[in-house]
Amino acid sequence: MQENIVSNGLKRLSTFQLLNFCLGFFGLQFAWQMRIILSGPVTEGFGANPMLFGLIWLAGPFTGMIVQPVIGALSDKTHTKFGRRRPYLLGGAVLAAIALWAFPNSGNIAEFLGGITGSSLPVWSGLLIAAIMIWVIDACVNVAQGPYRALVPDIVPPEQHSIANSFLSFAIGLGSVVAAGTAPVLKMIFNYQMSINAQFIMAALAFLLAMLWTCITIQEGQAPAAESAQADEKIKDPGFIENLKGFFQLSPEVAKICIVQFFTWIGIMCMFIFFTQFAVHNVFGVPDVATDGTALASFNSAKLDGTNFSSICFAVFNLICFVISIPIGILSTKFGNKLVHAICVTIMALAFLAMAFTVNTNVIMAAMAVAGIGWASVLALPFAMLSEYIKPGMEGSVMGIFNIFIAGPQVLVCTLLAWFINQNAFNTQTGTFYHYEYAFIIGGIVLLLAAIASLTIKEKQV
Repeated sequence: MQENIVSNGLKRLSTFQLLNFCLGFFGLQFAWQMRIILSGPVTEGFGANPMLFGLIWLAGPFTGMIVQPVIGALSDKTHTKFGRRRPYLLGGAVLAAIALWAFPNSGNIAEFLGGITGSSLPVWSGLLIAAIMIWVIDACVNVAQGPYRALVPDIVPPEQHSIANSFLSFAIGLGSVVAAGTAPVLKMIFNYQMSINAQFIMAALAFLLAMLWTCITIQEGQAPAAESAQADEKIKDPGFIENLKGFFQLSPEVAKICIVQFFTWIGIMCMFIFFTQFAVHNVFGVPDVATDGTALASFNSAKLDGTNFSSICFAVFNLICFVISIPIGILSTKFGNKLVHAICVTIMALAFLAMAFTVNTNVIMAAMAVAGIGWASVLALPFAMLSEYIKPGMEGSVMGIFNIFIAGPQVLVCTLLAWFINQNAFNTQTGTFYHYEYAFIIGGIVLLLAAIASLTIKEKQV
């Protein structure tokens, strides 16, 4: 037993323990992926136009920037017999599960509330309830995500941080693939089409049960007494500015890691937000506005083909992430986090640029598969590099502040880049088109900047 004890008094985790550790993150990602895939059809059914849906979609980055830093700092100061992180993991999962059930039932909830109040005014419209539920889901996912990331330095020895974060990346990839693929596979094999309500119930159960299992099986415990007292003294009643100053005082390398994240997530969100539009309009030639009414049926058919193609590409993208995540962790342990990350992000950048200059479906699908290599690295190695500089008692607040450099770029992409693409419309005989390929050109360029910035980081020797 003694040979398993390593630095900081933490035991090395076996492969089975690492798999068990990441199970809760599988449930979290399952729910998050279902929200991404199906939130559009649900809100459109309640009358949301693209602008309203965009405003609703901002729930993710805004709650990420606000909720994770606050909850992260609180979890650092939480000392209960259940541990520091568990109350937030389980609380976030329970509330998210309720909101996941309620979201597709927003119309029924609105009717019920209207009946109680006796008001005929559209105060409790289905769209309003759906928007509230989206914000609740995103907030609760962030409540659980920050403390979950902080568990890595809590219970994993430093030399296993890279591999532990790679297992979390593994869980994210697997959760995304299973969430996206369950309904199509059931339809394909058993000719059974799951309803949207059933899929959200499935997501709620996956999140709740997986996180409950993590809370039961992970022996988090309390922070050591001396470290707890020291941490409480340092972060007693902290304000955001104080936490931010403490964050950047950890090391000059922390600022470099944040720059890498900032550029990386601008590039990634260029793809996440605009890939489906790119597939539908650029690849399958569906105009934004169909001016020929007699050809409307063919437009709708092409639009469906483009949407299905987009779903398949995202499944392949996440499947490669799932397959490659653990090998990336092994390689980073041998060659260093920054070098492996720079290579993976460069590969992703080149894949984006390849997609920007073709409409060949085979090339695009292959490029999305290759981009999954970079995605696996993004989900693991920046967190592993940051973990090297986290002081005991600051894990949650550090991970929460770090999330700002993930959420902030998302706001920029869905506002400024969307405006830029909107300014570059062109008309044809069949309707209006937009240069969605610009998203991949810009995304590829900023990903290359992220790769270059990662090479400037000076890693600690663990």
